[in-house]
Amino acid sequence: MQLQLFQVDAFSATTLSGNPAAVCPLAEWLPDEKLQAIAAENNVAETAYFVRTGETYQLRWFTPQVEVDLCGHATLAASWVLFHELSATDETLRFDTRSGELRVCRDGDRLAMDFPGTMPQPCTPPAGLLPALGISSATVLEARDYVVVVDSPAEVAALTPDFTALKAVTKFGVSVTARGEQFDFVSRWFGPRIGVDEDITTGAAHAWLAPYWATQLGKQLLTAEQGGRRKGQVTCEVKGDRVILSGHAATYLKGVVTV
Repeated sequence: MQLQLFQVDAFSATTLSGNPAAVCPLAEWLPDEKLQAIAAENNVAETAYFVRTGETYQLRWFTPQVEVDLCGHATLAASWVLFHELSATDETLRFDTRSGELRVCRDGDRLAMDFPGTMPQPCTPPAGLLPALGISSATVLEARDYVVVVDSPAEVAALTPDFTALKAVTKFGVSVTARGEQFDFVSRWFGPRIGVDEDITTGAAHAWLAPYWATQLGKQLLTAEQGGRRKGQVTCEVKGDRVILSGHAATYLKGVVTV
């Protein structure tokens, strides 16, 4: 069987930046073990698969190790492929996912994703979380992931986590974030528990980072940058219990895979 494969750099206007995601359009669903094996072979943080069903698309995301409930950058990548590679004429793309319906529309030369927002709540972190990150003290919150708030962008940039230790103390992933200088806030995201030591730009994490920083900064429209040596940029607008995440994308690779 041959399948189309695209690799898209999400949250960047150019290739070789932002967060790579693989995208495989399907006519019908393959067995889950085949989807997982393809994602492992692709060996990027996320592989997105979609199947059109009437006016909507069923959308699923896989890391090299597990299927996940929500992924922002691979949703952006899948939307980019539909609009720019497969000539979708929909005004708004509607995706049925494990996190409910997600909608993506054009926003000038960017794409805007409508995600459910979550306000992270204070929590008592596992004893080994901050030591695994190499942080002595910080505010720790929890949404799907732990959110660790530190004092400066320099502290975020300098992180060198112990991924073996971090895997043992996280349920899914962890964002480390700080108020920014050129951007409203910056962050990095680590998920060794799901086979992704560091994700370059995690769209889903901004669905709880943005509500937190909107409250802290007193503004609903925020700019954000995520990543270590390689980075991506996200514009976030908090609208009640929804967060609109906007960003650019660029096609890096397209071809055919045989499975």
